[in-house]
Amino acid sequence: MQLLVESPIGPLGVRLDGDTVVGVRFGASHGEPGGHPAAEQLAAYFAGSLTDFTVPVELRGGSDFERAVWAEIAKIPYGEMLTYGAIATALGEPGAARAVGTACNHNPVPVIVPCHRVVGAGGKLVGFGGGLPRKRKLLELEARVALERAWGG
Repeated sequence: MQLLVESPIGPLGVRLDGDTVVGVRFGASHGEPGGHPAAEQLAAYFAGSLTDFTVPVELRGGSDFERAVWAEIAKIPYGEMLTYGAIATALGEPGAARAVGTACNHNPVPVIVPCHRVVGAGGKLVGFGGGLPRKRKLLELEARVALERAWGG
């Protein structure tokens, strides 16, 4: 089953296997409207009221390295960023920043597994399967919400 979820970064196609999210695709053009916890959580995320997804997710496919990258990405806290190089180093492959970028591009569940939180050296905004404008919007949303929460807003 595929859901069609409207969002500030354009429509998202959310592929489900039962109640488990197995895919998120940018620019979807068809699917069932909301009515599922994944759609509700994505709406809450974009509204700034959800910072941690709890919907079941299954990351299918990918090499062992890609799966390790996705696991590291999933650990990045809301409103924070890591560099491709930092993730490569955390995985014991300090020279593999480009391979981390490729793995991010192959992430089957973007937004929920937050590959948008991975940036280039020095915090440079580079690479994103959904395009840099979407990445910027996601990072800006999270930065705004994180600041509002920190300042009691």
